[in-house]
Amino acid sequence: MNIGFILLTVTGLLILFGVGQRVLDRLRLTDIQAIIFIALIIAGGFVPDIPITDRFAFNIGGALIPLVLCAWLWIKADTARERARCLVASVITGIAVYLLGRYMPADPQALPIEPGYAYGIAAGLIAWVLGRSRRGAFIAGTLGVMLANVGSWLYARSMGADQSLVLGGAGGYDVIVIAGLLAVLMSELVGELVERVTRGRNKPSREYVNGNFVRREQR
Repeated sequence: MNIGFILLTVTGLLILFGVGQRVLDRLRLTDIQAIIFIALIIAGGFVPDIPITDRFAFNIGGALIPLVLCAWLWIKADTARERARCLVASVITGIAVYLLGRYMPADPQALPIEPGYAYGIAAGLIAWVLGRSRRGAFIAGTLGVMLANVGSWLYARSMGADQSLVLGGAGGYDVIVIAGLLAVLMSELVGELVERVTRGRNKPSREYVNGNFVRREQR
């Protein structure tokens, strides 16, 4: 079992045990919806790739279901501004990951970790910075990796390389899963830290006493 399946399985088990409810609330997902999407992504990874042309295909679990989830989250965004930010963040993340792939060492042995994992981690961190929300981070991380893969494929084709692309297939599956989950995890951890610091500095001015809200005396 590869790292993508392992991460999704662990995430699904955590949700079943009630962990991460706050994150799901921010994503506008219920426990059941999250479990269904995770199950579909895992199951879809075992389905043969779907060919579109003789040089382009996609994987159901690695591309189609994540795209559907991104569309679901994008529609549930609170404002048009947030929707626009998600798309802009996705494009910028895609460009950054594409450039990273162009200028990283060609020899995998020169890197301390698997190149695919490096792309996924980079995409997740970039998406977290740009996404500004849990939804935005997940969408930017997931779509950003896909856009980078398509960009690399188109560049190779333009240079005359007879190269095929299976979007979300093979190693691409792991990269997409790592990017999406890491982006959400970083958004939650940093967001929680910022909120705790903010609550510590700005204590509520009202408190609940004997059945009524009264103004708290400043000390």
